[in-house]
Amino acid sequence: MKAFKNPNFNDRQATSEAAKSATLARFRARAEDPAVAEQRAARALAAAERQRLAAERAEARRVEQERQAAQVAADELAARLENEARLAREIDEQVELEAQRKKDRDARYAARKARKAG
Repeated sequence: MKAFKNPNFNDRQATSEAAKSATLARFRARAEDPAVAEQRAARALAAAERQRLAAERAEARRVEQERQAAQVAADELAARLENEARLAREIDEQVELEAQRKKDRDARYAARKARKAG
């Protein structure tokens, strides 16, 4: 086991400065390394691809939402047209029923008049 050294402040500061310098030297050497530049380029390319795919997914979601909104609008229009057609049929049936009732009533009235007259 190493003996305990009790360095003073200046020794500790010098050791710290040397460690920082060594780390900085390694970083600078690594920054100039072609392999690191290649890794950075690959990461940038992957990030651009992820961004492109995210934009495509967002566009696909937007198109799908528009399609669904158009489908809902078409369904609502079809339901409204069907309801209007049903109401028109009911009104026509009601008019025909009223006309038939009036015809029957007029026939009864005419029969009553004929019995009284004859």
